[in-house]
Amino acid sequence: MAITVVGSVAFDTIETPAGRRERCLGGAATYFALAASYFTDVRVIAVVGEDFGAPEEKVFTSRGIDMRGIERATGKSFFWEGSYLENLNEAKTHNTELNVFGSFQPKIPDAYRDSEFLFLANIDPVLQRRVREAMPQARLVAGDTMNYWIKDHRASLLEVLKGLDVLLINDTETRMLAGNSNLVKAARAVLDLGPRMLVVKHGEYGATVFHRADHEAGAKTFRAPALPLEEVIDPTGAGDSFAGGFFGYLASQPALTPATFRRAMFYGSVMGSFTVERFGTERLQLLSRDEIDNRFALFRELTHLD
Repeated sequence: MAITVVGSVAFDTIETPAGRRERCLGGAATYFALAASYFTDVRVIAVVGEDFGAPEEKVFTSRGIDMRGIERATGKSFFWEGSYLENLNEAKTHNTELNVFGSFQPKIPDAYRDSEFLFLANIDPVLQRRVREAMPQARLVAGDTMNYWIKDHRASLLEVLKGLDVLLINDTETRMLAGNSNLVKAARAVLDLGPRMLVVKHGEYGATVFHRADHEAGAKTFRAPALPLEEVIDPTGAGDSFAGGFFGYLASQPALTPATFRRAMFYGSVMGSFTVERFGTERLQLLSRDEIDNRFALFRELTHLD
């Protein structure tokens, strides 16, 4: 079943202990869409500038991603520059240029309106809510946010949370949103704000899913570890790739059972683990489904999933 994702398509300049890449393709919607495309059909709503050319377009089309929702605007695409020289778990931002993304107003193609799965990537919650309300038929709606929106746009964000089935954020954002340093208590407080499910990403330590009512339909709090890697080249986009693997797998399944959500957590970790092996989206562009399933099998072996 098709997923529609709304978010950023951008260019990134990234420096890590492994080296530096100038203006590589990035953006939350890009990472999400590439990761999810290995499981199901993906449609993207975003805006790009005149610097987004044929090579970047080919990254999407080679994975069969529907680009009809990507608006072409006069000017430059969203640009971010950051480094991980001090801490691979936290980016240090050096430059952010919103460019055409600063005036982004999502436009939903008619062909997208039958999408049963909707992912609201990390953008202004006012825009997230607008897209959510324009696609009321979506069967499952998930979203992401960040500390900036939590801190300075809380009222708008709280309205978005009421319309989400699943919220995917990291542990720092969970504590900030709830105003509680205890992660379990913070997770419960976030669930009280609206989402039926909260997926807390822990970076190199995996992710945990919390349900609004663990006793309902066999749903329980579940922790999926991250795969130990010998070398991390670039952590950029790992969280968005996790979301793409998680949501993409869900969209590919005929029934959304507790077991399906647990497996989706592992597929999310699988896609995040591939992303960090190369700069930008390079690794996601080169994957095969066999590689994905083989790494999932490795997760099963290491964790005794079944």
